[in-house]
This record gives sequence, C-alpha cells and structure tokens, in this order.
Amino acid sequence: MNRFKTSKYKNSTPKIPKKDGWIASVRGGSFSSQGKHITSSCSLVAFNTDQAGGGMVGLTSVNPASDGKWTVTQISCHADLVTDLDFSPFDDYLLATCSADETVKLWRVCDPAQDQCSDAEVTLSPADGRLELVLFHPAASELLAVASVRGLQVWDVTRDTALTGKHTPVCARFSDKKLRLFDPRAQTSAVQCVQGHQANRDSRILWVKDDNLLTTGFNQMRQQEVRLWDSRKLSSSLSSLSLATSNATLMPLFDPDSGLLTVSGNGESVIDCFEVNSSEPFLSQVSHCLTDLSTRGTALVPKLALDVSCCEVLRLLQLTDNFIVPISYQVPRKAGQDFHADLYPDTVGHTPAMTAEDWWKGENKQVERVSLHPSKRPKPAALSAQETKPKDLPRGKSKEEASTSSSPLSTPSSSAAPSRSPSSTSGLSSGFLPSPSPSQSSRAIQNMLGPSSKFRHIQGAVLHRDTHITNLRGLHLTTPGECDGFCANGQRVAVPLAIAGGQIAVFELSQPGKLPDTALPTIQNSVNVADFCWDPFDTHKLVVAGDDAKIRVWQIPKGGLTETLTEPECVLREDLLHQRTSGPGLSVCLSCLPVFDFVDVMPTHCVLSQIFGIAWSPDGKLLATVCKDGKVRLYDPRKSTLPIQEGPGPEGHRGARVVWVCDGKYLLVSGFDSRSERQLYLFSAESLASGSVASVPADVSPSTLIPFYDPDTSVLILTGKVFIVTYRYIQRCGLCFLPKTECDVRDVEVARAIRLGKSTIEPVAFRVPRVKKEFFQDDVFPETAVWWEASLTAAAWLSGSNGQHRKISLQPKDMTPVSEAPKEVPVRKYLPSSVYLEEKTDEQKKEELLSAMVAKLGNREDPLPQASCEGVDEDEWDD
Repeated sequence: MNRFKTSKYKNSTPKIPKKDGWIASVRGGSFSSQGKHITSSCSLVAFNTDQAGGGMVGLTSVNPASDGKWTVTQISCHADLVTDLDFSPFDDYLLATCSADETVKLWRVCDPAQDQCSDAEVTLSPADGRLELVLFHPAASELLAVASVRGLQVWDVTRDTALTGKHTPVCARFSDKKLRLFDPRAQTSAVQCVQGHQANRDSRILWVKDDNLLTTGFNQMRQQEVRLWDSRKLSSSLSSLSLATSNATLMPLFDPDSGLLTVSGNGESVIDCFEVNSSEPFLSQVSHCLTDLSTRGTALVPKLALDVSCCEVLRLLQLTDNFIVPISYQVPRKAGQDFHADLYPDTVGHTPAMTAEDWWKGENKQVERVSLHPSKRPKPAALSAQETKPKDLPRGKSKEEASTSSSPLSTPSSSAAPSRSPSSTSGLSSGFLPSPSPSQSSRAIQNMLGPSSKFRHIQGAVLHRDTHITNLRGLHLTTPGECDGFCANGQRVAVPLAIAGGQIAVFELSQPGKLPDTALPTIQNSVNVADFCWDPFDTHKLVVAGDDAKIRVWQIPKGGLTETLTEPECVLREDLLHQRTSGPGLSVCLSCLPVFDFVDVMPTHCVLSQIFGIAWSPDGKLLATVCKDGKVRLYDPRKSTLPIQEGPGPEGHRGARVVWVCDGKYLLVSGFDSRSERQLYLFSAESLASGSVASVPADVSPSTLIPFYDPDTSVLILTGKVFIVTYRYIQRCGLCFLPKTECDVRDVEVARAIRLGKSTIEPVAFRVPRVKKEFFQDDVFPETAVWWEASLTAAAWLSGSNGQHRKISLQPKDMTPVSEAPKEVPVRKYLPSSVYLEEKTDEQKKEELLSAMVAKLGNREDPLPQASCEGVDEDEWDD
C-alpha cells in the first residue's frame, strides 16, 4: 500500500475569474432549508433567490452570450420558500423544485433570454408536510425522490404516483445521530443503521466511488468533520477528517470521474478540494481556495459542459448574495493541442438506462458512457438512442419535444458563441473585413489623419526643473485599467494616493517645488477610487467614482487645498463603477453608461455594457464606446438606450480606448488583437458594422495605449499607463494633456502635457522646429475650439438643442503671422562660378602663390632672430 502515490489531479488549481467574468444581477441570501440552493445542467443554472419571499427561482445560462454577458431571469414557482431544486440528468431543460408549501413541481424551462412558461408541467402533492429535498434518479428516467420532515417518497412523475410510502426520515437521519441506509424496492425500514456524527447539527451525505458514502457534519469539539463510509459495512467509518471550528454547515460535491471532492461552508469564503481514494490515504487535500465573497450554495457543472482544451477538470459555481462566481479547476498542462485522455475518462451521457417502471420491477442498469473527446462527442442533432414513449412523458409534453430535449448535449465549442481566431495572412481576426497590409494600413491612417509634413520633426522635451513638483510619496499604483491613473487641467493635478479611504492629493501647477515631508491635505472619498476626472468647464470641480457605486463631486477652493476635504459638494449614485469623462454640461460613467445632470442628480439613460473607453463626438450629439466584448458602439443618449451602430472592435480583453478624429468622421481605437499585441484601428463613424477601415500594429506590451488627438494639427500622441520595473526602480509613465491656451506659441509649442513620474510631476512641451520664431506660425496654429467653455446648459442639451464651441486665435497681439512676413531678397553666399572658371596664366598663378606664402611668413624686411643674439670674444676661443 503506497501512501505517497502520485495523482494526475494533485496539481489542480482553482482559477477565479475577474469580477467582469461573474454572473451579476443575482439576489441570493440566507435560506433556512436543507437544499442545494443552486444546481446546474449542461446548459442552464437555477438558483434560489430571496425575491417574493423565496418563492422564485433565478435562471441563467452556464456560458455567457456572444457579448460576454449572462442574462438572468426569474420564475415564480411556489407560494412559499423554495427549499431545493434539481435538473434532470437526461434533460437540460427539465427542472424539479420543492417548497415549504408542500408541493413538488416540474418545469419546462428555456433559455433565459426567452419568455418562460408560467405553468408547471407536473405538480405533485405528497401531503407529507414541509418538503426539504428533491432528487432525480441517476439512471432511470422521470423518477424522483422527495424528502420531507416526516418521511421519504419515490415518485414516478409520468403517472403522478408515489412508488414507495413513508419511511424513517432520511432528511433527519442525523437528528438522533444515526446514519441509515434504505433499499426502497425491498422494504420500508432501514437496511443498516449506525452511529453517525456525534454533534446533533445539520449534516449532508452523498455517494462516492466504490460504493462508499461520504458524510459531513460536526464532532464533539464542534469542529467541521468529513467521514468516509463503506456502504457494505457501516459499523465504522473508513476515515475521518476534521476541519476548522465553525458553525457553518459543510456542503460537499463529488465528481465520480476524477474522484475530486469539494467542500465549502455555508456563509464562509473557503472552498477546499480533496481527492477521494479507495485506499490509504482515503482523503488527500488538493487545494485550499479563498474566495472574495461568502458562499450561499455551490454546484458542479456537468462534465459535458467543461472546456477540455484548457485541461478543465471541474467547474464549481459559487452562489453569493449578489453574484454567481464560476471557479474553474484546471490541471497545469500544455493546453490547446492534444486531448488528455488520462484526465477525462468516459462520463455518463444523456440517455437514461431504464424507465421508472423498469426500475421498480427490479432492474439495475448503468447509464451509457460517452467520450469527452471533441471529435467523439455526440452531435447536437443526434437523437437519443432510446426513444421515449408517449406514456413516459410528463403532461403537456409531446413526443417530438421529448426527442429534442433528450438528445445528447452539444460540445462546449458548438454551444458557445463562435470565437474569432486570428487570420494567418493579415494578422486580423476573421470577424473583420479583409484589410490591407500593415504598410498600406499605416499610409491609410496617416492620409486620413491629415498631412504630416509640418509635424514630422515634432519633438517632446521636459521643461526646466524649476517647473517640477518633486518629493511625491505614496502614489497609488493599482488603479483600474479603465482609469488613466491621474488627471490634470491648466491649474492643478489630481493624483490618487495609496492610503486607506481613497484619498486624492491635489497639487497646484502654479506652486512648483519640493513638497514637504509632512502630511498634505487631501480629498477623502472613504472608499477606493475607481476613476476620476476634472470638469472641463470648471477647473475647481473634481468628479470621483468609488467602488461603492457612488460618484462624488468635489469643489476645490481657490489657491488649492489648505485642509482635508471630507464632504463632497454632491453625490451621484447608480449601479456603476467607473466615471470617466464629461460632456457638454453632463457626466458620463463607465460600466452601465448612464448620463447624469449635475443639477438634478438623476440619470437620463442607462445602457448596460462593459465599457473600456468612452468619448463624446465633437458636436456633442453621440457617444462612442469600446467594450470588453470586442464591440465598438455608437449611442444617441437623447433618443434611445440602444446603440444606433455596432461593429467589431479589438479582440483582446486587456483594455482599449476610443477617440474621435477627422472632424468626427472617424473613430480611432487603441486596443489589443487576439495575440495580445497592441493595435490601432480606424473606423468610419457612418459604418461601424463593416469593421475597421485600416489598422496598424504598434508593439507588444501589456499596457493600454491612451491616445490624445489634436484636431488642430491632426497629430495623434500615444502614451502608455505602465510601470517600468527594473532592479530597485519603478518608474510610472503617463501623460495628461492640457488646454491649447497653455502652449507657448512663441516657441512653436503645439501641445503641452503633464507627466507623472515616480516622485515628480513634470511639464512636457511638444514643439515643432522652425527658423523664424519671431513670427506667429499661423500655418501650425489655426483657430482652436474653446472646448473648456460650455456652449449650452445640460437642460438645453437634454431638450434637444445642439451647440458648437466658439473658436479663438492663439496669435499674440505683438506677433506678425509668418504668412504676412516681408519677403527678403536672397543674398548670394558664394562667388559666382564664373570667378572660378576664368583662365589664368602661369605667371599670375606664381605671383598669387608667392603672395600667399609671404602673407604667411610675414614682412621680409624684418631682421632675422639670430641677428640680435650676442656672440663671444675672440680670446675665448683659445680656451
């Protein structure tokens, strides 16, 4: 007996998706019942909801729709609390529910996006008091076990008949600390009865491999306990395992194909995974998962709905108060190429092995197994191997419907939305129209953005250190991807701080220098900051969106912050997370796209969608969005909550941004392709459905490109909100551009931005090199729109009025336009060529050469240097 045997599932890892991958619009809650609270078929998920006093059941799909969203609907099922629910193992759309109103109902449900039937297919009345549990037979069709506070009954739903009478209550089998085993077809009394868990508290039981039973409960020390029993000999448990000391009831789930067991506590945020073996060690822990929210119920998705391409061996659905979180357990292997047959043995199919009548007569058959190999799975159009007879159908169900509903389930790839794969020729996805090559796309974008000859030598330079703000400390480095990280206007900069309470520091650009080491006055939002921006029409108004789904409007006093602000000017509340930009007197917020009027503090429209970026059109009429579902949309908020246009956008899910270019005729989108390479896409605002007009690859980087477009020059500047991490060095890069009036036109400065560094705030100037800087470069500086002034009020805009920003000239009064500069007569810098081509005689050449030599040697009449030296006497030579 090898106590250290290896298992192919021992490295299974639970993967919790990001919040945008959760199923929202769920109202869970606490339920005082013994049921599962959530169950799943290969297609649908049903769960308890606290609406209508608990008499309603929520319904959604296992996989999201093509837009990446889940549709959630509710069905009014019972007059009292729904205590348990279960899907038929042979029909993805047959749901059984039981309730405290003492009835069991079978529902023919459909896709959540369709209208649900208001009447049950079958209603059973066991007349046995409050019903607690309902369970379909795993091998026989239309056979249902119902447990109440007083007994257990097995029903043939096709005949509305109870096949067995009342027995010792299985649902209360631990009330007297006893574990009982029944054979309903042989006798009404228990076949075996032994002492179970020692604590008289709620317990659960399920069958595991090799005819073993697994129970969860509590021991004498009030610790959560898991026990494994041999059903052939219940005198003592095979193994027991004690977990944490807690009052939470354990909810076990078991996968017979892999032998994996998941255990979670009701109201806790811990999910443990074990592997059940038939020999020592009987229970070996595989993983310990900490979730973000408390658990109200759990369910396993059937094996036929798993994604075998990524080595997914389990998918657990965690029901919480407001979400359903799909947790995928994956084995770390090289995915996407080969089918790993050792991880996926044949699993039970959708064809029942026998009828309820055959089972009652004593037959025991197993459900036919099917392969999980994508090429060997049953096709969606194939009918069931065993046709269901009309008499076996519930009331109101035809034979044709039975053939359709009992057909094997399609593979995940066929049931999910078709994915867009990258093209092997152009690098674009197959969801786009044929596009030109990258070089042609680059030229197309450049041609549409305007001529570039005037600005091809544009240069960016950081201004003098005297204009810097230094000694920044405690910057918040983990703002959401939809947030640009910081924001600035012509007077001040707002920067989030990594301090509890969602604090934001505001620095005055007119007060550069080193910041003191002491604490600075800040804005306290009391919650984490999701996004923020300055009102373009009021340099003192800062709008901040928090994680509590509230938008706070702060008024900065003149001269900057002198004390910490704790009370906002007003609070806008909506079920959203990110506030992003301001329009003509309005505020628009990401995640669900409401439009707010600051005066009335009421949303005018709301269109649910996950949005990466949003932009107003130059005329203020339309809104453009780029979403995580790979779509670019145009909205007219004053007319409809639905988009007026929609087209394919970036395929990558890392992030994206959108800006209007070329006088509002085109949309430029920065995002990622299917290979996570950064791309630029150009869309025509008149035909988004036709795909991008042109695209050009940028580079490979995980950060989203943030575009800035200058409509005066047609210059597009791309910056990345990234953190360059090196050895003991973190540099934060990011630019926020200021109004055109902040540019120094005398130095031919076409754009000015603020750069946020590791500990500094630095102004950056973008200049065009010119010779005659004493003149105003009117070819570079046309009249610019005054977008920092409102052209109409919010009320006027909402009533249907449209306004245009006035334009002003940036020309200083003391400068002359370069177009009016006087034309100078050209001065010849060199002698005419005729001077060099004249013929000279040899004598003239010699004279010129001697003259040049004499000029170098100096005056020939001067005495030689040695003539001035003194000699020695003649008599000295004799020595």
